Amino acid sequence: MKGEIFLEMRGIKKSFGDQVVLRGVDLDVRRGEILVLLGGSGGGKSVLMKHMVGLLQPDEGTVTLEGKVISDLSERELSWARKKISMMFQSGALFDSMTVAENVAFPMQEAGVSDRDELSRRVSEALKIVHLEGQEDKMPATLSGGMRKRVALARAVVEEPCCVLYDEPHAGLDPVTGDSIDRLIRDLANEHGITNVVITHEMRSAFRIADRLVFMKDGLVYWEGTPDELKASKDPVLVNFVEGRSQDSDL
Repeated sequence: MKGEIFLEMRGIKKSFGDQVVLRGVDLDVRRGEILVLLGGSGGGKSVLMKHMVGLLQPDEGTVTLEGKVISDLSERELSWARKKISMMFQSGALFDSMTVAENVAFPMQEAGVSDRDELSRRVSEALKIVHLEGQEDKMPATLSGGMRKRVALARAVVEEPCCVLYDEPHAGLDPVTGDSIDRLIRDLANEHGITNVVITHEMRSAFRIADRLVFMKDGLVYWEGTPDELKASKDPVLVNFVEGRSQDSDL
């Protein structure tokens, strides 16, 4: 049901050697929402996101997906969670030696789907969602940056997940192409009921797509609320971030 808690994180702590990244994060992700993670570089956003899909395990704390704790599962046991949650990486991470269709089909083949008609149908459906119909035979090197991001998004949704995670989907894109990615994210939520968690530094995009925003600072959730609440905030940390202004700026 839309609005219910889909993924729950409690007391998440993570360090790499002497570097403490997450200091006890509590966060809920609600089914069907677009949740945007904000914060300065090094605040722990990407590390937190990787815990959501089991790419990292916490030193302390629990990650619960649809009522089942996944933070202590083995790689084999995590296959269940990864059918529900997929991730679109910042670079797109396409295989340059594979066609668009082969890139999109890759996660299904890894999951054991071998029927060619089924693969073709699902690839076509995924490419239609991202408005890349008829591009199956192209190679990644011939695509624009925006098209590569859309192929990566098609690959993320081809297994029909409940949730998609995006790490800086606007990186390297011009504003117009970034807007097309925003529209696709909003379409996934509105038309397909997919939960979306987005890390971005593009404030225009954040305000345009977010149902809820979470601001991270020093490895903790510093603030959360709606876009209107963030715009109205007088907190100097939030105001400086939204306006792109350093604390010692005289501008």
